[in-house]
Amino acid sequence: MEDQGIVYLYVERSQQAIVETKNKYGAYCRGIARNIISDISDIEECENDTYLAAWNAIPPNIPRKLSVFLGRITRNIALDKYGYNTAQKRNRQFEVILTELEGCIASPDTVETEYEAGEIANVINEFLYGIKSQERNVFIRRYWYSDSIEELSMRFNMSSSKVKSTLFRTRKRLKAYLDKAGVNL
Repeated sequence: MEDQGIVYLYVERSQQAIVETKNKYGAYCRGIARNIISDISDIEECENDTYLAAWNAIPPNIPRKLSVFLGRITRNIALDKYGYNTAQKRNRQFEVILTELEGCIASPDTVETEYEAGEIANVINEFLYGIKSQERNVFIRRYWYSDSIEELSMRFNMSSSKVKSTLFRTRKRLKAYLDKAGVNL
């Protein structure tokens, strides 16, 4: 089923919307959650919570791109679950990803207002749209979708060392871009 049809089912409050969403985007949502949290039951919970959140958000919101809408919901839910779980256990891979970004982006606790956070997001988006497509895709797959170095290596047909150096150079350029834009983190 096409995305417009799925969104229409949500607007009409049809239970079939959840079934169609799961059929088309279930693996996608589980993949995003799996890259952030490692427990299978938590991953399934994030997936189900995503469907509930979509049900509650549509309407009044009508997503322009359903996959991005669901991906963002799943990621936020998984990050919340990760925060809850970190007192009990750690997902080592996700800890590494967060550590990699520490040098160029500070923790959310240092951002004083949502407006500033939005402005920083705009500057980061400008940076990403200004770099080569492959560099942007590697960066986004690593830091948005939390793909491992090995997954990136296979997806982009690059060696692991090439992926690591690409990410390192991109983070360094992002840091310089943020400094030049006057973003103080």
